[in-house]
Formats: sequence, structure tokens, C-alpha cells
Amino acid sequence: MKFSEFELGNAIIEGIKDAGYTQATPVQEATIPFALKGRDVLVSAKTGTGKTASFLLPIIQRLILNPSEEEFRHPRALVVVPTRELARQIGENFKIYAAHTKLKYMVLDGGGKIPTQIKKVEAGLDLVIATPGRLIDLDKLKKLSLSKVEVLVLDEADTIFDMGFIRDLEAILAMIPHKHQNMLFSATFPATVKRLSENLLKNPEHITVDRLGTTADEIKQVVYSVDKEKKSDLLSYMIGAQNWQQVLVFTRTKVLAQKVEADMIASGLSASSIHGDKKQGARSKALNAFKEGKFRVLVATDIAARGLDIEGLPYVINYDLPKHSEEYIHRVGRTGRAGKKGLAISFVSPDDEGMLRNIEQLLRVRIPQRRMRGYEPQERPEGKQKHYEHKKEDIKGAFGHKRKKTPAKSKKTSKRGVSRREADAQVTTRESSKRGRKPEGKSGRGRR
Repeated sequence: MKFSEFELGNAIIEGIKDAGYTQATPVQEATIPFALKGRDVLVSAKTGTGKTASFLLPIIQRLILNPSEEEFRHPRALVVVPTRELARQIGENFKIYAAHTKLKYMVLDGGGKIPTQIKKVEAGLDLVIATPGRLIDLDKLKKLSLSKVEVLVLDEADTIFDMGFIRDLEAILAMIPHKHQNMLFSATFPATVKRLSENLLKNPEHITVDRLGTTADEIKQVVYSVDKEKKSDLLSYMIGAQNWQQVLVFTRTKVLAQKVEADMIASGLSASSIHGDKKQGARSKALNAFKEGKFRVLVATDIAARGLDIEGLPYVINYDLPKHSEEYIHRVGRTGRAGKKGLAISFVSPDDEGMLRNIEQLLRVRIPQRRMRGYEPQERPEGKQKHYEHKKEDIKGAFGHKRKKTPAKSKKTSKRGVSRREADAQVTTRESSKRGRKPEGKSGRGRR
């Protein structure tokens, strides 16, 4: 379906052309008509399917057709998102779509300076794209009024709840007029999101593009069984041996993200990381450098990476699996976007098996599993053996350089395969038996 069939204004059509769009995606085709009519919508669609245009284009149309009559423009549309990166990505999209209009917008997030943000608010706005915390901050300072909001969008609602923003969200709902249009978007629908939709939305149009809890068909998913201590070695080897130029790596924690970044640099790969401990300027700088090809590897935590839209990103690697299965969908959804192919690899050690099963239950598929020789989990010895000798393996680094793994030291053994100490004990026992007395030692003392 062509965008011209939605009867959008000429200025919007020009913006769509600037964005390089030709045909509407399924979620856009299903959502835009209802949004243009002012209906509440509840949309579930996979990450990377064009959800942002589904709500921004109707908002722009509404603001153009019904311009504000007041000299000072209070925000008439509000988009609430969980993270700074997602807020800024949506802001960039709006800038393109509304380039041929006079609409003003602003991104309000914790990474910006409050005095600068207040000045822009005081200049008048049509649209605000914000994280919950900064909205609350400006409201407490009495510097932002949401009394004129006509449209409220909650994007990635599941993550808003996962991050504990429920009270902030309730406070925001109290700031806006009771009568307004609601649009709620989420890749997954846990019980908390369902309860919110029931309380917030009025006779909504339910739109589901593909089954809930699935990943895009363009994403090829693979699991590699790997020893926990060899994950960094395998990561650097795969990137170097395959000559991958742009790889997004996910970790659960900030500490691990920094460690993986350091490991990749030590292996000769250009790398950077984004996580909550880094200032917004540093995060933006790292992300832009990654997009421009200055870094081959970007390591990110789940929260910092939410909302990242990296055009044509070919590879996503889960260094470890997320605690919440739904987060897996958001992670791998960074690749395979806009109809392009993508590869999502997950490193799974024995400790991760439970999380893998939960993810497969959510997706209702079995993800193919592979092993790479030299990196597979160490097999546990059966029975109560006193020592275990590991096989000597050659492990390759980023560019095929061999790094030998030192084998575990084992005790010297006799020809019969028992240790020398055990062999000596057997000899002593035989000699003592011939003389008719028991050998000295613990067993002898125990029978006095």
C-alpha cells in the first residue's frame, strides 16, 4: 500500500519521500487509518517493523489540520518512551517526517541540561518526546504544561513497566486532559501492560502484526554452546575470522559490558560500549562512531541499547541471555529491520540453559544449536574420580592467532593407570599380608 492512499498532506508525503519510504509496512497499513480517525489503538508488532511512523505520521497530520490558535504553543502531542536513545531516535524520525512543516518538537530526557530544555519549552512546542523521569522533573519546576495534550503515545510499554516507571506514568496521566487519543505500542504484552490498556484505552482497535512474542522472519537465530570462560575468545574469533565489520553485542550488566569491550580491544578489534554509567554525550558519540564504521564492535546493556536504530545492522550477539525472555525479542530486533536480513547469535553456557528454554517457550520454536571445536563447555567427569585430565586444545583469537590452553596438571601414574602413591600403598599391603601383620597407617590405628 502506498502512503498516498492514506490521504496524508503533501508536506507529509514529501517528508516520507525524504525518509526513503515507498510502501507502507504491515503495521503502518493496519494502524494509520484508525489513528487518523482519532481512535485509540493497541498495537503489538515485532521490533523493527515501522511502528514509529505508525504514530508519528497521524500526529503530524492532526497538528497540521488543526493548528493551535494560541500565540504561545503548548504541547498538543506527547510520546513517552523508556530510554534516552529511543527518545532521540524518534526525534530524528519526526525531524525528517515534518521537515516540510513548521511544527516544533523537543526531546526531553535525563541526558540534556534542564536550563536548556526549559528555554526550548518556553519558546513553544507542538510535540514532546520524553522519558518519564524528566517529564516529572519539569512538572515539579512548573516549567511544562501538558494541559493541551490531545494525543498520548506510549511506545515500548512493556519496557516502561520493566524499568519501574509505573508511578511516574500515573503522575503523567494526571497532568493531561481526561479526553485525549491514546496509542499504545508494545512488542510483548505481559499482564501489567494488559491491565494498563484496560484502564487507559477507550474502545481501542486491537492490532496484531504476526503472533505475539515472535521475532522478524528476516532474522536467522543460532545458539552456540560455549564454555563460560571462553566466550570472549569465541566472540573475537568469530568476528575476526568472518571479517564482520559491524557487530552489536549485548550483556546483562555494565561491568560485563566494560570487560567485553576491553577483551575485544585486547584481541585487536576496534570496540566501544554504551551503558548506564556513561554520560549521554559519551553514549551518543560511541553510537554515532559505530554507525559510521569507526568501531567494529559496540557492546551494550539492554537498557542503554533500547531504541537503537542502526540501519542495515547485520549481526547481533547475545554474550549472555537476558533474565526476562521478552528482552530477547528486543535485543535481536536490532537486526533484520525494514525487511533486511540479519543474524542473531546467542552464547549459551550450562548456566544459561534454563533461560534458553524460557525463550524458546515464548517464541514457540527450537533455536538451532551449534558447537565450535575448542570452545565447547568442558564435560564433567562421571563418578567420584580424584583427578580429571583436560584435553589440550588450540584456541584461536580474533585474527586466527593461536592461543594454547594450558592443560590441567595430573598426577603421575603407573603402567596400570593408578597413581604412584596408590601403587606404593598396594605394594606395602601385599608385603604386610605375607608377614601376617597389618600396615601402619590410618586403617591400622582404627582397629586397635
